[in-house]
Amino acid sequence: METALTRLTGVRHPIVQTGMGWVAGPRLVSASADAGALGILASATMTVEELRAAVREVKSRTDRPFGVNLRADAGDARERVRIIVDEGVRVASFALAPSRELIAELKDAGVVVIPSIGARRHAEKVAAWGADAVIVQGGEGGGHTGEVATTVLLPQVVDAVDIPVIAAGGFHDGRGLVAALAYGAAGIAMGTRFLLTSDSTVPDAVKALYLAAAVKDVTVTTAIDGLPHRMLRTEMVAALERAGRVRALTQAVRRAAGFRRISGLSWPRMVRDGLAMKHGKDLSWSQVLLAANTPMLLKASMVEGRTDLGVMASGQVAGLIEDLPSCEELVLRVMSEAAHALRTLPSPG
Repeated sequence: METALTRLTGVRHPIVQTGMGWVAGPRLVSASADAGALGILASATMTVEELRAAVREVKSRTDRPFGVNLRADAGDARERVRIIVDEGVRVASFALAPSRELIAELKDAGVVVIPSIGARRHAEKVAAWGADAVIVQGGEGGGHTGEVATTVLLPQVVDAVDIPVIAAGGFHDGRGLVAALAYGAAGIAMGTRFLLTSDSTVPDAVKALYLAAAVKDVTVTTAIDGLPHRMLRTEMVAALERAGRVRALTQAVRRAAGFRRISGLSWPRMVRDGLAMKHGKDLSWSQVLLAANTPMLLKASMVEGRTDLGVMASGQVAGLIEDLPSCEELVLRVMSEAAHALRTLPSPG
């Protein structure tokens, strides 16, 4: 299936595996790329040296195109961009809108720039700055998310910009791909569905919790860092939501102490990091501490398997997923389902 996404990036199928922190490492990315999708390496949880090593590991595993996800607001963003350019990475994606200058620098080096956005005005801005495509995530998507459903946001953005639009939030099968194409998208991006594959390095016990979740077990909470965050409902999440400010601060300090031992961060550094993440929002002190440790909260579950200490970001589609195929099996299934859906569409009239 050829679309504007496949032509732009050189992949075989109009499917993107999103850059999930602690999840989208070299093994998952290379398996996604070999399956014909666009695998995106998550770099926000890596040091610069780790990023270069990870990029080279992906290149040693596959000769297919892949991308790297960056934080545009990172202090070392340009150093990371240089790695992408030097190593010949095909795509740079961004969780926050990159500057006009950063987009130009990447495009001048022949790198395809695909920011992720959650509002029409953001898509219009990055398109005007020269972005090659955008990933549009509706409120069904996992992690930090917005309030507008994909079925409302997607057509808004498709009508507003003249660059390829990739739909994210609520996709897990071929029917969803066909629906996105009908809205005018050039493909779909999936996070939770790729997390729940045999190629994902997430511990099996954590995957089992995702598979056991029903749609109602996936919630949006601001209790973690003050921002809407879609994740599996756990006892930790419920406790934070029930707690008053004093109790929440006590729990946050206790958990932060544990994360400090794991991460090696000092208390002053953790507080500074949390305050830097406020971005003008009215966060409680417990949320400041948890904001500083959000990457560690994710690592506790996604890497260490400590779901009692961590959080499990999740799209609503977790409630619909029942198996752990390989990336190759997943992509082939999605494309087969899409072909079947197209063949069996009722004819007009």
